Amino acid sequence: MADTQRFQVCKKRVQFYFILATFWEAVSGQIRYSIPEEMQKGSIVGNIAKDLGLDIMELSDHSVRIVSTGRTAYFALNLKSGHLITTERIDREQICGRIEKCLLIFEVLIEDEVKIFAVEVEITDINDNAPSFQAKELDLKISEITAVGTRISLQEAQDPDVGINSIQSYQLSNNKHFSLDVQTGSDGVKYAELVLEKSLDRETQSVHKLTLTAADGGDPVRSATAQIRVVVVDANDNAPLFSQPVYKVSVLENAPRGSLIITIHATDRDEGQNSEVTFSFRKITEKASQIFQLHPRTGEISTVGDLDYEEASLYEMEVEAKDIGDLSARCKVLITLIDVNDNTPKIAMTSLFNSVSENSPPGTVISILNLRDRDSGKNSEVTCSIPANLPFRLQKSFGNYYSLVSDTSLDRERVSNYSITITATDRGTPPLSSTTNILVQLSDINDNAPIFNQTSYTLYITENNPRGASFGYLKANDSDLEENARVTYSINEGHINEAPLSSISINSETGALYALRSFDYEQFREIRFQVQAQDGGSPPLSSNVSVTLFILDQNDNSPHILHPSFPTDGSTGVELAPRSSEPGYLVTKVVAVDADSGQNAWLSYQLLKATEPGLFSVGLHSGEIRTARSFADHALKQSLVVLVKDNGQPPLSATATVTVVVADSIPEILSDLSSLSAPADPQSSLTLYLVIAVASVSCLFFTFILVLLALRLRRWRNSQLFDSSNVTFSGVPVSQFVGIDGVRAFLHSYSHEGSLTTDSRKSQFNFFKSNYANTVTSQQTCVIKDPILVTEDLNISNGDQTSIQ
Repeated sequence: MADTQRFQVCKKRVQFYFILATFWEAVSGQIRYSIPEEMQKGSIVGNIAKDLGLDIMELSDHSVRIVSTGRTAYFALNLKSGHLITTERIDREQICGRIEKCLLIFEVLIEDEVKIFAVEVEITDINDNAPSFQAKELDLKISEITAVGTRISLQEAQDPDVGINSIQSYQLSNNKHFSLDVQTGSDGVKYAELVLEKSLDRETQSVHKLTLTAADGGDPVRSATAQIRVVVVDANDNAPLFSQPVYKVSVLENAPRGSLIITIHATDRDEGQNSEVTFSFRKITEKASQIFQLHPRTGEISTVGDLDYEEASLYEMEVEAKDIGDLSARCKVLITLIDVNDNTPKIAMTSLFNSVSENSPPGTVISILNLRDRDSGKNSEVTCSIPANLPFRLQKSFGNYYSLVSDTSLDRERVSNYSITITATDRGTPPLSSTTNILVQLSDINDNAPIFNQTSYTLYITENNPRGASFGYLKANDSDLEENARVTYSINEGHINEAPLSSISINSETGALYALRSFDYEQFREIRFQVQAQDGGSPPLSSNVSVTLFILDQNDNSPHILHPSFPTDGSTGVELAPRSSEPGYLVTKVVAVDADSGQNAWLSYQLLKATEPGLFSVGLHSGEIRTARSFADHALKQSLVVLVKDNGQPPLSATATVTVVVADSIPEILSDLSSLSAPADPQSSLTLYLVIAVASVSCLFFTFILVLLALRLRRWRNSQLFDSSNVTFSGVPVSQFVGIDGVRAFLHSYSHEGSLTTDSRKSQFNFFKSNYANTVTSQQTCVIKDPILVTEDLNISNGDQTSIQ
């Protein structure tokens, strides 16, 4: 029944304390609450959402959570109601012991805003512990000669509560020999002394039984009792005396077990057995009793357990010295531990962002760190550092909180990730340190355009290539990742020169270039265009490169004979050579061109066939037909077949047939031609043809004379031989012909030199002075700007074309 009433009273006190609890106050970013101990699990401490200025719906959105620095999490955050609630039953005596003000400190982190608020919860004491004595029965031996007024120390009652709930009074049962004097020590603890009020007489009463009651000041009052048995003895009338009332000693916390801490001394003025003193702990905590031992004879206090400054920095105990007559004295022993730097700093990450965008501005928070060192003083002062060669820095937030932030701009293409070693070092001697690694990955953005391997490309393809032939490939690299690095290729419209856009294509994935048509070197020799490389980012980035495709020449064009030209009237061209010609006399010149270029256009001339071998020679490179020796009784008509061959592989060739008439005058030519052409058949109609031929030759002769006179008048001017659309030998007398039986006689021979190339876009004809007085006497030069002569306008007979393997 009494327990039920006590529980009801305790419950009412808890409710009362909860109603009177201080909700919060914000001072320098701190929130404070006050709650009584022994509250049930799930009890409400305060509305922390309201105290933080947050709406209940925003708690989860802002990622609000509790960062506890203690070993046990006593509180939790209810995200639905915004209340701070207890997660465990809180025993103030277990957490704080004898400390007057018991505080539980933790932090509330708002991750989205990277803000931290310190929260203090004060645990107030309730009278939940009754006083107790270490010994329920106490035996005292007092000499009968003990003087009135003698004080005998009694054992103190223990009460874990503090303040008004601790021991407040002692009471002694009624008797006529003893009274109770309650004293208050310097530490505020009350202790009782038994005072002899009347002399003892062992013979009258040898044993006195007393009841000592200790009570606290709680509501309701709790108390405990101990039985005191006083035995009256004889003669020992002097109590032991300590050399000093308080013994103080300091010892390093790393002192090994068995170390001597201090030796206390007490003397007794009695003699014999009454002077023998024994020592014992009169007052010592349970924890201290597991660490220290007291030798009962020598008074030496030594260690039997491990010292730890972080567990307790001060031990206070009382030692009693008692003689054989149970007279005693007491002293206080204070053992202070000296902190040794034996704890390494601890690094706790309360928030970490493993992935950071490479375009994050300087000052972006990567992680929030909390440093802890269980040592004290300088040994607990911790500094934090990272390597200096990283684009990050540490900045202190408050207390032992640090923020790891970016210090400069980041570039994933230069460094894709960083392994950051964070070192925490205390200021102890020697200093201790600990490290932790953070791996920060940089996420990619599309900040790099594709880059070609070359600033420009020069490619080659041989003409007459098959359709779809590949003539090269381009490569562009993008230092970004994934889609940002996927490169596609395309040909820019409007940047392809000389050839239609449909003649070239590119593989958008590989960059391979293909020819969609067969190229002709003689049509165009190079193609310039631009290729664009574009990545798959958003927005996409691109770059261009210039490509020049050179068409390589093949020997696919035979030499083209310009002179002698093939007559259109069915007659055969005739060149005139006087019989009196010396060896080396220039009879005529074979002029040919080749539409190819380079060595494919290098032409060589050779005499393939002659009526009389050895009579004429042909210049290997000039094509000039000259007499090799003097004419004697040779035939009037000499037929020469000249082979013109290029230097390609395989070489191509063409032939020109030249008829040379050997005569000194026109009548001689006519008579010789008549004799040569007169048939043996008397029935032929040669006479008619001869008359027609003579008349035609006469007309042509007079026409030639008139033209020659006109040219002499205009010899100070250069005559344009070729125009832009038609190449002819206009303005220059090529030859005069006399036709008999279909044969045209070249009355006046001349020499000319032609130099035609297909690369320089210029060709040149040089006309030299004739051997006769009635020919052009000045050298005339005609420059042809069009590199390729139009064969349809030249009317040149190519003869039989052959290919020499």
